[in-house]
Amino acid sequence: MDLDPQLYEGLPDPVRKAWERSMTSGRAAMSRRRLLRLGTLAAGGAALTACGIPPAEGSRGGNDPEDTPDYSKKEKVLNFANWPLYIDVDEKNKKKRPTLDRFERQSGIKVKYVEDINDNNEFYGKIKPQLAAGQDTGRDLICLTDWMAGRVIRQGWAQRLDPARLPHAVANLEDRFRTAAQDPGRQYSYPWAGTACVVAYNKKATGGKKVTSVTQLLEDESLKGKVSMLSEMTDTVGLTMLDTGIDPGKFTDDDFDKVIARMQKAVDGKQLRRFSGNDYLDELNSGDIAACLAWAGDIVQLKLDNPDIEFALPESGYLFGTDDLLVPAKARHQANAEALIDYYYQPKVAAELAAWVNYICPVSGAKAEMEKIDKDIASDPLIFPDAEMVERGKNFRPMSAGEHARYENKFAKLIGA
Repeated sequence: MDLDPQLYEGLPDPVRKAWERSMTSGRAAMSRRRLLRLGTLAAGGAALTACGIPPAEGSRGGNDPEDTPDYSKKEKVLNFANWPLYIDVDEKNKKKRPTLDRFERQSGIKVKYVEDINDNNEFYGKIKPQLAAGQDTGRDLICLTDWMAGRVIRQGWAQRLDPARLPHAVANLEDRFRTAAQDPGRQYSYPWAGTACVVAYNKKATGGKKVTSVTQLLEDESLKGKVSMLSEMTDTVGLTMLDTGIDPGKFTDDDFDKVIARMQKAVDGKQLRRFSGNDYLDELNSGDIAACLAWAGDIVQLKLDNPDIEFALPESGYLFGTDDLLVPAKARHQANAEALIDYYYQPKVAAELAAWVNYICPVSGAKAEMEKIDKDIASDPLIFPDAEMVERGKNFRPMSAGEHARYENKFAKLIGA
């Protein structure tokens, strides 16, 4: 996928470098958020595009994924749909993906890798008609954010994975990822990467003051008009729930409304500058935004060029999630998909991937391998969380389709969407 150089024109140098690294040396977090927009960061820039796998024609049977024949032995191919910029890329030839290319050579499986997922809801809408009709989606492996992965699993639209074909994954999945509300026992999914939403601030813009809580974002008068929160509902609401003393893994409708009302007060009082996607990077770098909610992958990138950028894990906790690999119902090549999942759970391969995408690595043993590649990355708690960070991470509970629609509607009214 080629990227329009206009995307970077006019950006401050640290922001431009962070985006270029993320675009060419890793995954830009913005590409998994919402509608894949650059917003004010690069007005007039072209949006990223991806070519999808054409929908399958016809049905191969009923809706039970367990009765699906597997053609992996006969057909040494794999159709893998992922988010844009979420895999390692060769520095000299951007069309090459070193770890994936090596998998093809070692396994003999030809991978059709497409950056076909720009937004969870959008992608779900694309494949839902085929899944509901018991048809092959044309994809053998997909990567969805945990709450959406849970929805697909609950609807019976994911293939149960065979642990006998996943020896590395079974052995090397870090303990904190083994229990997942969206997939108890990890019968249907394995994390591609972990995600974290934290508090970030520009210490020059705050006059040296540390910003370590959502309470400060919502109530500190010295930050008034220089605070932003995210337009991603689960992250912004989840962190505010934690700050309010509510567990985002167990909240009720009343809890949700209480948190919305608290944020509405900050909106009405002009405490919040705005809700944004990844375009907060530019304003955080310049100091127009003094403090904000941020995605860890962004901050890892921006801190490399701007020493004034800091992050904090609130005492109340931060929001933790995963992007999960799963095999959709009626996929033709489940064993081939499992071979790829297992390959990426080898510590050396996992370290190579994490060195590029800069998201939390879910593979035990990868940190030791990373120390051979880049000691700074190996010591970064936003990629390899320490015990304190693991302890503070909390999940947003799975939502039914009705709940998700209701909560998103209330949040959209809050942010003026």
